[in-house]
Amino acid sequence: MGSTNIEKIRNFSIIAHIDHGKSTLADRLLEAAHIDISRDKRKDRILDRLDLEQEKGITIKLQACKMMWRGYQLNLIDTPGHVDFSYEVSRSLAACEAAILLVDASQGIQAQTISNTQKALELGLTLIPVINKIDLPNIDITERENEIIQLLGFKREEIVKISAKTGEGIESLLDTIINTCPPPKGESDKPLKSLIFDSFYDEHRGVVIAIRVFDGKVEYITNRVKELYILQKKQSFKPTEIGIFTPTLEETGYINTGEVGYISTGFKDISMFTVGDTISDSKDTKPLEGYKVPKPNVFATFFPTTTEQYEPLKIGLNKLSMNDASLSFSDQRSALLGSGFRCGFLGLLHMEIIQERLEREYDIDLIITAPTVEYKITKRDNTELIIQTPSELPNPEEIEEIKEPIVRLQIMTPDRYIGPLMELCQYKRGVYVNTKYLTESSDNMQLKDQYIILNYDIPLASLVSNFFDLLKNRSNGYASMEYELIDFFPVDLVKVSVLVNHEEIPALSFLETRELAQSKASKLLKVMKKEIPRQQFPVPLQAAIGGKIIAREDVKGYRKDVTAKLYGGDYTRRLKLLEKQKKGKKRLKQIGEVVIPQEAFLSILKT
Repeated sequence: MGSTNIEKIRNFSIIAHIDHGKSTLADRLLEAAHIDISRDKRKDRILDRLDLEQEKGITIKLQACKMMWRGYQLNLIDTPGHVDFSYEVSRSLAACEAAILLVDASQGIQAQTISNTQKALELGLTLIPVINKIDLPNIDITERENEIIQLLGFKREEIVKISAKTGEGIESLLDTIINTCPPPKGESDKPLKSLIFDSFYDEHRGVVIAIRVFDGKVEYITNRVKELYILQKKQSFKPTEIGIFTPTLEETGYINTGEVGYISTGFKDISMFTVGDTISDSKDTKPLEGYKVPKPNVFATFFPTTTEQYEPLKIGLNKLSMNDASLSFSDQRSALLGSGFRCGFLGLLHMEIIQERLEREYDIDLIITAPTVEYKITKRDNTELIIQTPSELPNPEEIEEIKEPIVRLQIMTPDRYIGPLMELCQYKRGVYVNTKYLTESSDNMQLKDQYIILNYDIPLASLVSNFFDLLKNRSNGYASMEYELIDFFPVDLVKVSVLVNHEEIPALSFLETRELAQSKASKLLKVMKKEIPRQQFPVPLQAAIGGKIIAREDVKGYRKDVTAKLYGGDYTRRLKLLEKQKKGKKRLKQIGEVVIPQEAFLSILKT
């Protein structure tokens, strides 16, 4: 059984903002280490396996890979770069000793880069600052270096400059990793202690877990397979295969102290293996600390557009949740839309990715209700409940207090956009906390842009609407944001019912604060008026809080020219015909159901 001296192992990950070239850099590192990726398997970016990742250019599921360089074993543990996936970032960082901090030479440092840097420092990681895309024309490298020195506190000589596209600087980066990253600590004769930093489902192997071994070693000997324990779940299993990522799965039969690899469990149920749990060969080992269960913050209901698609949707969600511990879903019924699933997500990007994967990989057309957040309600009889949808809201008479989730929002922006961004936060019910200037301009280093971080406490509900788009619009794309949940605080919340032809459409009802309810309702009715096709009779659209109407629009009815065949003669004949038409319409209106086509429904829900 081969074994690498622990002093010659380096475990590292790459921290970067979305689109700063992390996946491309990962590929260059693999190529430099002469990892042969056969031509047919090669796409633009090797570690991004899903089509959707290729297309959106983001890494969603973590992957790991082992490379050899100058006699050292380097394990790259990939981290996703989007704000919704910060829990995945933190657990993958926990499996490393070092991180490459990748900054795009044209875009510079973003809010997320700063918050991920802080996370990495809290975990005690060694950081290597790297400027990528130095091959681009018209970029000011010195400006970027000054930013890194001032915003993140590195020294100029520590910064490595590369181009992941052309491969320039890659070898010196690999050397820097060997020289600056500390080797893993751990003792091979202690009981096994390893961290699950990822898990996925494989048709043939069952659930496969990606682990980093901190103490001891794990091996697979055919005639005597040792039982392994999942410490926090208090379960056990027998491994069916053990190996390493190269980036594909390669069976070796063992993973030594300090190394990264995978264990096939043969299980079908991924929820047994939560990320952050500890695997050991003895029940009495103390589990590794620092794991939080990923908790959904944003909720939406997915309905299939046809009843035949209900089963495929259920299968699709089941399969996706096999690879994603943070996706939760439960059955939901709606009179208008039939059967669907109430799903919980970490954030909006997470929701968008799940939606696209369902549509693309399982070929399902979806209707999605407007995303909502959780509210905590205390009733007059002191019972407490948590609701996510307008239909779950109890009668106003029974409610003592409603609390909503508030997040601390960090917006990083050049200071020239501070005005419009503060306006936006206040409009979205944000409460100003403070402004921090990130750049201390010293005499010898004058930065072109003064960067600031705006801190606001803002309701999560304000962020789940179109906040991100508005943020980008008002800052010409320069601002970036990062948020974390603080706690629940009281709010004056009302349920706004939407009535079409005096009948409530539950799927369109929404929860809103009392002061913003009317403006949101009238906006929605204007969209509905455009979208709902005209009927034979006029259709009133109304929004109401309780019994009180707060907004109204009307869809005009068609009018057939019933007097066309008349010419000349007595005017009362014409009136008689129109009167008869009116009576017919009145009767129609009593029995007429307003048909809202699916397309109209979709565009209404989008608002």
